[in-house]
Amino acid sequence: MDIRKIKKLIELLEESGLNEIEIKEGEESIRLSRNATSLSMAPVYTAPPLPQPAPVVTAEMLPAVSAASSLPPGQTVTAPMVGTFYRASGPGAKPFAEVGQAVKKGDTLCIIEAMKMMNPIESEVEGTVAAILLNNGEPVEYGQPLFVIQ
Repeated sequence: MDIRKIKKLIELLEESGLNEIEIKEGEESIRLSRNATSLSMAPVYTAPPLPQPAPVVTAEMLPAVSAASSLPPGQTVTAPMVGTFYRASGPGAKPFAEVGQAVKKGDTLCIIEAMKMMNPIESEVEGTVAAILLNNGEPVEYGQPLFVIQ
């Protein structure tokens, strides 16, 4: 192979940013590669860490007195979704329900805002509101007790 061709290949290797080049012409071949320090700068890919399993909660880990046992007796109305609890339709508006107020099945007790939508929460039983368990504007979790109706 001609020395001029080899010099051209070296220039091509330097200009292109390639780490290695190999050319075969008939029975002749040449392989050019950059020094080892250039090769060690190649990116190394690793697998992301595996997620850790959630801890297992046993009965021994739970507190002796549960939140449900501290509620007044009666029917508990729980949150059907995650969101923000509101007692009234807007700031300064009259609350939907007050402690001591009689409610019928289907009466609106509060609103839970979820994903910018206002969702009215209705009573599923008749009775008197014994307790309101959240303050206006508080976040609420799925299944969290909201009201106790006797």
